[in-house]
Formats: sequence, C-alpha cells, structure tokens
Amino acid sequence: MTIVRQPTRAGVRDAAAKIAAILPPSPLFVQEVGGIPVAFKAECLQPIGAFKLRGAWHRLTAIDSKDRARGVVAFSSGNHAQGVAWAAKRLNMPAVIVMPSDAPRAKREGTLALGAEIVSYDRATESREKIAAHLAHARGAVLVPSFDDPWIIEGQGSAAIEAMTQSVERNLPDPDHIVVPCGGGGLAAGMALALPDATITVVEPEGWDDMRRSLEAGWIEPVGDNPPPTACDALQTMRVSERTFEVLARSDAHGVAVSESEIRDAQRWAAVKLRLVVEPGGAVALAALLAGKVEPKPGMLVILSGGNVDMDAYAAALADAEVPEAVPA
Repeated sequence: MTIVRQPTRAGVRDAAAKIAAILPPSPLFVQEVGGIPVAFKAECLQPIGAFKLRGAWHRLTAIDSKDRARGVVAFSSGNHAQGVAWAAKRLNMPAVIVMPSDAPRAKREGTLALGAEIVSYDRATESREKIAAHLAHARGAVLVPSFDDPWIIEGQGSAAIEAMTQSVERNLPDPDHIVVPCGGGGLAAGMALALPDATITVVEPEGWDDMRRSLEAGWIEPVGDNPPPTACDALQTMRVSERTFEVLARSDAHGVAVSESEIRDAQRWAAVKLRLVVEPGGAVALAALLAGKVEPKPGMLVILSGGNVDMDAYAAALADAEVPEAVPA
C-alpha cells in the first residue's frame, strides 16, 4: 500500500528553518484599523514579490540530489511560477512553467528573467494540470503543484512561524486570528498548521469564493460556470484540493468574499497607509478588513500575499477614488 505524505506542523517548522537559513523575515507592519492595532505581514516584499518562494524552496530542496538534474515542472499564472523559478535557479535545476497566455506581463517577464522555460496555454480551453503532467512525464521531471502538495503547504505556513516570532520580539499580541488570501488554499492551510489555535479567515474574490462555500457546505464546491472577471489573477482556482480543504475544515476555518471595488480600495489603503505596492490578489484579506467583513481586534494578522502588479492597472486602481477608512464591522 502506498502511503501518501500529509502536511504536518513539524513540516512547517522544518520549512521555516530552511527559509530562515537563506532569507530574512518579511517585514511585519502594525497599523490601526478602526482604532485597533492590526499586524500586516508584507509577503509582497519577498525577492519575487510574493510568498510563493516559501513552498517552492521547501519542495525543491526535498528533491533528492540525484534527481535534480531532470528539473521540475509547475503551472501558475505567475507568483508560483516565479517562486519555483527562483528556487530552481538557486539549486541549479531546470524549470518549466506552464503559464496562461493572458498572464500578467510582469509575472511572465519575472519568470523568464529567473531562467525558467515557459509553455503557454489557453486557460479557457486547455487544462494546465494535464499539460504540466505530460511535460513532467516526458522529461522525467518532478511536478510541483501550486497548492496541492504537502511540502508546498508546509512551506507557505513558514510565514506564520515568522510572524509569531516577530510578534514576540516586538511585544505584540500572539497572532490568534489570521486573515489570509485564498486561491487553492495552500497559504491558508499552512497558516492553520503553523498556528493551530488561531482562527483562520480565508478571503476570495466574489464569484471565485469556492473555498468559502466549500467550508460552509462541508464538501468541496467548485467555482461555478462562467465566473465573473476578476483582477485577482493569482486567485483564479476553479477547484480547491482535498488536501487544503481538509486542513482548513479541521481547523474550523471560515471564509468571506470581497468585491472588485473593495479590492481596489485595499490597494490604495496599502499604498497610502503602509507605503506598500500590493497586487489585487494580495490585497483581498485587507479588503475584507476595510469593508467590515472581518472585525479588527488585537492579535489579528493580515497577510499581504503579493505585490506583482500590472503597472497600468495599478495606476488606474490608485486613481479610482480616495483612500477608504475602515467600515465598522
């Protein structure tokens, strides 16, 4: 019988040690929202502009040295692509990334700059999973999913270990309520494993809130037919995995959805209040807080998961309206 490896809290701690050996912690900012100090973990300031290098580094360093020459294959709209490319370059491994043809130019160019090969596909008519699996089989490479992988989940959870340490060092309350962007759920599941006593709130764009609906239903509910357009390219996952869903369900996580206008409000707030560039998908947790869908309280940790913006779209978001104040929950 084949034993399927599952993500564990011990694995998260191992991943955190690996990350700490090569990178400083991403900054932790504190800003009042509704008169309450809230901590913000700026994963948008990682070397690739997103948290995804955490899981990629944990996964690729777990590959046996004799197998590394055959490389890795991943699929992503951009942030996981850059994380895998970044880790592969440091380990001198070839990397092939299956990316949608409409991926943001900045993310595509960032992936190429890190030395990865890109294979394009049409996200409306083709399956990135099937393309990537075929390439991995043909090349004898290791397939590195963007969230449905125990090492990836553990690696993403290292951000919570960092945040806990930073909170202690700064005499802040322990993080006991984490508000986190969610696409496939790898980051949220990693957070839940890292801090099992914390409340987890996952945040998704409206129409793409399949994890929210799945947690409410008690089984996986995929995104429906013809989902609405969203600026959150990083969160366009049609179906979460059994692995991430089960971790979050066991943790009694719950979810909320935010609108496109609320996401733009959050991007502007981050720019003005925190002096941070945050991409739409990276701003959804902040959007939920500002819109009053999550109540601010001491010990709250909000994850700003990425900052890889399309500059034209970002400029339009900043010019859209005035910076919002938090709405009372």
